[in-house]
Amino acid sequence: MTDSIYDITIIGGGPVGMFAGLYAGLRDANFQIIESLSELGGQVNALYPEKTLLDIPGQAAIKGRNLVDNLQQQLDTMNGDINLNETVTNIVKSDNVFNITTNKGTSKSKAIIIAVGNGAFNPRKLMSDGADQFEGNQLVYTAKNLDQFKDKTVLVAGGGDSAIDQALMLEKTAKKVYLLHRRNEFRGLEHMVDLLKKSSVELITPYLIKELKAAEHDQVTVVAKKMKTDDDFKEINVDKILVNYGFISNNKDMDNWNIDLEEDHHATKVNPLLESNIHNVYAVGDQAKYDGKQTIIATGFGEVPITVNAIMNDLYPDNHTPIHSTQLSN
Repeated sequence: MTDSIYDITIIGGGPVGMFAGLYAGLRDANFQIIESLSELGGQVNALYPEKTLLDIPGQAAIKGRNLVDNLQQQLDTMNGDINLNETVTNIVKSDNVFNITTNKGTSKSKAIIIAVGNGAFNPRKLMSDGADQFEGNQLVYTAKNLDQFKDKTVLVAGGGDSAIDQALMLEKTAKKVYLLHRRNEFRGLEHMVDLLKKSSVELITPYLIKELKAAEHDQVTVVAKKMKTDDDFKEINVDKILVNYGFISNNKDMDNWNIDLEEDHHATKVNPLLESNIHNVYAVGDQAKYDGKQTIIATGFGEVPITVNAIMNDLYPDNHTPIHSTQLSN
């Protein structure tokens, strides 16, 4: 890492962290992004690259992978430092400068934006009997490559937005798609539920997967039990099972930092300027916690200019803050 002092260090390289880098560059800030994964894009790129996002302003629909690609193109126009495969292990504040230690070295920064989302994440596993023997082959937790589902009979398990999105996405690729959920009602956005009910996806509700068994032709027999019954079972033979029960996340690395952040349900409490209880430490995206917060990407994007401008106003009070985006370029 450089020996210079950064104006802004962005911890986390998901979509919101990437946009924070762009906006920091637009404000001529000397910035770095520190990301623990091997590439930028965070959860969207690692878990849901093929998911269609419908709540990104200016995009009728865009796949997660394409959103990350677009953000990368924007970020490439700036001169910040991007540090991948790097985890922040400690932060110490000294004389209004933050000393940042990672698994690869140290750096100094005048301000910090925490954009780690929900932290390190792993998909919630299917705990049914026999699941272990099929993991990584017929049983998967992400749809990073649609070709593996082409002309296959696929069962998607889950009842939230992501499960619905993936079932509708696979409808165009797979031979047959089932969506199994333990409730009759789905937790997705009303519009997406309406599209689901009009689609060819066959709904299996209210059922819970109890067992997976090997079947002929490399298929898997899914044994599902109807909820609130003792002996009402259904068996379905499929080629692929895509489980979407959400993910388990943690920010345990933040617990070791030598800055005492005020938290609320494992997120950082912030004021209207997205600043934490520690001066010049801010949080955006899923990591920022305040009343009325909606944890969607669009909210995080909107938080970025507030945060970056607040930092630059504090560091360089004599500089004029742009009012409109058109004032940021010639």
